[in-house]
Amino acid sequence: MAALSARRRGVVGCCCSIDDAKHSSRLAESAPNRIEKSLSHTQPADQNSKEILNIKCTFNGFINTTESGVDPEQITIIQTPTEFYETLKSLFEVRYLMQILRRCTDEMQEKVSKAQRRIYLSTLYIGKTEHEFISTIRNALAKNPDLRVSFLTDSLRGTRETPEASTASLLVPLITEFGPERVEVRMYHTPNLTGLRKKYIPKRINEGWGLQHMKLYGVDDEIIMSGANLSSDYFSNRQDRYHLFHSKELTEYFSKIHSGVASLSFDLQPSTAPESGGYTMSWPSSNPAPSPLDSPSKYRDAASKHLSHFLLPSNSPKALSTTNTSTTTIYPILSLVPLLATSTELPALTHILTSLARPPLQSSSWTFTAGYFNMTPSFRRMLLATHPVSGTVLTAHPHANGFFGSKGVSGMLPAAYTHLAKQFLRKVRHEGLEGNVRLKEWQKGMVGEKEGWTYHAKGLWVTFPSTSTSDTAAAEEPSLTVVGSSNYTKRSYELDLEANVVIATSDPGLRKRLGEEVKWLGEYAKEVDESEFEKPERRVGMSVRLSMWLVRVLGGAL
Repeated sequence: MAALSARRRGVVGCCCSIDDAKHSSRLAESAPNRIEKSLSHTQPADQNSKEILNIKCTFNGFINTTESGVDPEQITIIQTPTEFYETLKSLFEVRYLMQILRRCTDEMQEKVSKAQRRIYLSTLYIGKTEHEFISTIRNALAKNPDLRVSFLTDSLRGTRETPEASTASLLVPLITEFGPERVEVRMYHTPNLTGLRKKYIPKRINEGWGLQHMKLYGVDDEIIMSGANLSSDYFSNRQDRYHLFHSKELTEYFSKIHSGVASLSFDLQPSTAPESGGYTMSWPSSNPAPSPLDSPSKYRDAASKHLSHFLLPSNSPKALSTTNTSTTTIYPILSLVPLLATSTELPALTHILTSLARPPLQSSSWTFTAGYFNMTPSFRRMLLATHPVSGTVLTAHPHANGFFGSKGVSGMLPAAYTHLAKQFLRKVRHEGLEGNVRLKEWQKGMVGEKEGWTYHAKGLWVTFPSTSTSDTAAAEEPSLTVVGSSNYTKRSYELDLEANVVIATSDPGLRKRLGEEVKWLGEYAKEVDESEFEKPERRVGMSVRLSMWLVRVLGGAL
């Protein structure tokens, strides 16, 4: 795809190079002084605005990341899987209807002719039976000859059913129908799974060695950031989070991230060869790195060199529109560790949590959620070190875990997460935080049964301490949230590709909507204590613990 390939060479992102990481460390040493100086010269309207300013100064002083000041109304928080699906489809369809309306005048037609018409979808996989979803994209392509579509998925997950139906076989007919100039399908392959590992580790669990895990759903100048993949359960009965941003700058920013990773991925084309599954996967000579299967180390080196050049602060995207009076700021944060030696996600989250452990952000409250309860030990320590006034961890009950009832080793995962949840509560007790930190398990029916749902949401919400007594309810609403693909695990920070955003706001309306998001996610959650895990049905056998150990020994992660 010539047009897309040309754009792909202009990769820009918000991670920094190794030299810039050292520079960031030096900046971090003086960050508290700059924060204090900034606060002393600013008189915010209220305490919450003061804490938002604190976070902004902290981010600007600690990490080289882009910030975007937005109108709070540019952010739409989607509630259910069905709404997520319908919103995605409507974005594809509305683009064509709007284009027809704009052609009513020569002036509008000129604007349309100059616009970049695009759909880009970065996801782990697209369900092999999502024909209706693909049909919506096909219709958009047929009706709009200027439209370009780019898919980026994971090769392990997207091809494992071959020669049976798979993500790959679902997508290649679009290339046959509209040509590689208009439709691109790329599949990322981790450099961590090669040779004997790739040959002998079962397909069902080999994803533990690294995946393309970003969820970026961009259509023209709008993007949905989520943790949801694109399959029937995520569109019906698998609860996640979905934030729609009506922002040209943010959509363009993540388009470049999408394209940058796509240029380091395999290319799919149609094939009629027997047992091929309808496709062939090759490594284009135009890619800026050798195949990760041929030379993992050279692939890493070349990928890092290719991306680092564009990820320097001097090559960062054009500053996104922001003003000193903006009530809401967005910070894109990434974890591309398999391709880069640096990341902005973990430093950003580390600084947020350590800031909550000291004045003036002490006595904050937070809610943390992850469908898979497997946060890293360091993340857990930082979370508990905040000593919150109120801290809630929300995770999936085993009966709401997508792996519940699976065959083989993957079927042990719900029990493994139970074991880790039990260890977490033990740490809470040892820290003397039983009265402040609680664990809730989400359950709505049982996986595999009628009306049974699974839970896949992830993220963090923080409510800063308030000195105002004028509106108690408003003071309890979150002012900061993190939304995106990360599960906050070892895989997220060492093996997978992740994309998230931090939203910091003092806007009462957006804070209220974030608070409502926390409430509806907790609607089917029940608090549990250590006694819950002493029940016979919740006890974890030695085989599960042994499997957890074996995965770690082989270099993988849950």
